[in-house]
Amino acid sequence: MFTGIVEALGSVESIIRQGSNLDIVINCSFTSELQIDQSVSHNGICLTVTKIEGDSYHVTAVDETLQKTNLNKCLVGHKINLERCMELGGRLDGHIVQGHVDTVGTCVSIEDVDGSWNFKFAYPAHYAGLVIDKGSICINGTSLTVISPTKDHFSVTIIPYTFEHTNFHTLKVGSLVNLEFDILGKYIVRNLNLTS
Repeated sequence: MFTGIVEALGSVESIIRQGSNLDIVINCSFTSELQIDQSVSHNGICLTVTKIEGDSYHVTAVDETLQKTNLNKCLVGHKINLERCMELGGRLDGHIVQGHVDTVGTCVSIEDVDGSWNFKFAYPAHYAGLVIDKGSICINGTSLTVISPTKDHFSVTIIPYTFEHTNFHTLKVGSLVNLEFDILGKYIVRNLNLTS
């Protein structure tokens, strides 16, 4: 379980194909505090630490993860938003994030609004019931507030701190991002669908 508050930017050091899986080596500032078998959010994807070597650690992404996320577009040198799982009894500064990506969205515009940035994303229309104005969404592992949603687009505003300390500063029009919709909304929509 995560909060969507990014702790660090990691750098992809290597990517090795092993059958249908990818073994990814990531360098980050908190590697020395990790343990093997620990869950870490990588751009919103919950992956398990499998090996630790100095300032770097390994994770494995299986085929299902590669099919549902933007991880299959990852390259050596890419910056990855990282968050360790939350501690019981700590503050929940973002929202409840599972690290189970629902779909991939596409950045369709970036607007500089004199001190912050408005990012607009397109997403599959069948998820429209899960996106509400001022609701929470997780983009590349970052907990954000939805603005002006439509049936297949929504926007978020990024403050300078978030822009500088996450990989939002690397996004361009056309960039693919991982989206996880609010778990509470998913339960409500499912319950409504089952009872109607």
